[in-house]
Amino acid sequence: MSVTIKKFGTTKDGHKISLYTIQNSRGTEADLTDFGAILTAFRMKDKNNEIKDLVLGFDEAKPYLKDGNQFGAIVGPIANRTAKAKFILNGKEYRLKENDGENNLHTSLKKGFTKSLFKAEAGKQSVTFSLKKKDMAMGHPGNLDVKVKYTLTDSDELKISYHIKTDCETYINATNHSYFNLNGHDSGSVFHEKVTILADAYTPIAKGGIPTGEIVSVEGTPMDFTKEKEVCRDFTYNFKQIELANGYDHNFVLNHYDGNIRKVASVKDDLSGIRMDVLTDLPGVQFYTGNWISVKKAKGGVSYGPRQGLCLETQFFPNSVNEEKFVKPLFGPEKPFDSVTVYAFRVE
Repeated sequence: MSVTIKKFGTTKDGHKISLYTIQNSRGTEADLTDFGAILTAFRMKDKNNEIKDLVLGFDEAKPYLKDGNQFGAIVGPIANRTAKAKFILNGKEYRLKENDGENNLHTSLKKGFTKSLFKAEAGKQSVTFSLKKKDMAMGHPGNLDVKVKYTLTDSDELKISYHIKTDCETYINATNHSYFNLNGHDSGSVFHEKVTILADAYTPIAKGGIPTGEIVSVEGTPMDFTKEKEVCRDFTYNFKQIELANGYDHNFVLNHYDGNIRKVASVKDDLSGIRMDVLTDLPGVQFYTGNWISVKKAKGGVSYGPRQGLCLETQFFPNSVNEEKFVKPLFGPEKPFDSVTVYAFRVE
């Protein structure tokens, strides 16, 4: 187990950006950068003993500075969508930037965690990224002390641990925005990949991607992934929810939420033989099929198009800061945001 460090580029104002590579005893490697605390690559052997890089991304830092896909990044302080780009906390209204129509997406697409330079500390099998966020930066209340730790185990588990302290009561909903393709980032569509999501319900959306506030059963709909199925099997624009999002881009209400970590989803690629299980202690996961991906030059000079990667973003529900029916991501000085998500890989 080792961590190596090399230069990855510079920020717009000339600060050095580094790339950290964790390698385990199997030879599996995770590449991470201190810009955005981004997972830039995850390399492992498939069933044919060929090395596959399973996440979409870039070979250098520069494209990440403007990347609107949030490839591999830690997103926050409030990930996903906030209706009308505002919320009320303790009787006071707070306004975020309208950057997704009249709504807000990921707090800020230019100044959020995604586009921040973190401090990094390497361990034997991990890298911890740290960041300070000032009160009312991006319109979000609270001074935040952010720590995100990536650990690669010898059993090919990538563990992401979040510890975010705040000096006042505020909303925090951080996640990782990696796009996975288990046959390799350069292999094309993920429509053939088999997905399971252990959720009996989901939160339907209205135009603009904001949840309606309803919690609806997946049974008998294309949203039912309770049993393993190919992404393409029930993909149809005749279903209003898929039409609205141009594909899957929905929050699933995960079963058995009690604040403890448990398995919530799985992806299997028969071509590579690689399976990825997702474990989390959070109540929801955003399943996104990369419906708007358009990149002319990515890693290795390849191009990416729509649905060449899929996301399983563990989270509190979108717009939970405004929706009374949803679990509130409310934290304070006596209650920091502590959460763990694990992406566990194996070959079958």
